[in-house]
Amino acid sequence: MAACLYDPQEGFFAAGPLRSARDGDFLTSPEVSPWFGRTLARFVASERERCGATEIVEVGAGSGSLLGPLVDALGEGYHVRAVEASPAARQALAAVLAPSRVIASLDNADDVGVVIANELLDNLPVALAVRSGGGWLERRVDAGDDGFQFVEAPLRRELADWCDAFAGPMPDGGLVEVQLVATRWVEDVVNRIDVGALVAIDYGGTAEELAPRRREGTLRTYRAHHLGPEPLLDPGTTDITVDVNFTAMAAAARAGGASVELLRQDDFLGAWGLRDVVRELREQELALATEGDAMERLAVRSERTDAETLLHPRGLGDFRVMVARVG
Repeated sequence: MAACLYDPQEGFFAAGPLRSARDGDFLTSPEVSPWFGRTLARFVASERERCGATEIVEVGAGSGSLLGPLVDALGEGYHVRAVEASPAARQALAAVLAPSRVIASLDNADDVGVVIANELLDNLPVALAVRSGGGWLERRVDAGDDGFQFVEAPLRRELADWCDAFAGPMPDGGLVEVQLVATRWVEDVVNRIDVGALVAIDYGGTAEELAPRRREGTLRTYRAHHLGPEPLLDPGTTDITVDVNFTAMAAAARAGGASVELLRQDDFLGAWGLRDVVRELREQELALATEGDAMERLAVRSERTDAETLLHPRGLGDFRVMVARVG
């Protein structure tokens, strides 16, 4: 998974074009509506009031569709940077931030206050574990004459420990994605923050919420806005992703000394004013209908429906938002 996504010469993200775009492979909440970034700006401003955090970093910043509206809404007094592994995305980000503020690794960001990770954790490499009796087997990748194939082997000890702690209820033969890289990433980020917060937004749920998906597991691919082929086919040409285990992510954040709040995206955005924005846009649309300005009314309607999409309870609104505060 690491090679298929991040290999410098052939990885899906590292070597290809900009992926998070309407003519790319997938859209995230910031591409759907600029109100995602604007609403997050209200949270960032509240962290400045709470603890003085002004160093803002988005990791996996993609096209800049989140940072652009966020920076505009924040105004002066913040130092904003973007971390992005994709050269194509870094080029796009240079149109949003000064090129010196676009970096390839979080290792190059010493002082961080608020770290934003939108749909990042689902792309961090996983191992696969299969429940077998009272224990575990590991589903590993082997190269054969006919291409790549899965083979089973004893599960490595550190992966078994992760499964015992975070897999949740598991049927015999059930499949769990061992998100050890992601949990270590969360703990590392929290340890970098003196005072501030990590905001991680992604699809997934708690270990208990993921239990019904364990029969088949959640490993899958995306390409051109649709589910792609099996993960072992066409390496380097598809997004490989899993549902994020937020029970494990919250435990990692707490291990780093953070207090953790886990919400649905619709509740998080609503708490920071997005439902009020939708209501105001609806009232503006009705007023324009009375005034007879058809084109302006259509523009406001489009803005409203896009903002509502972020709150849809069976769509983007069902994403999870983990807020891990430090200090």
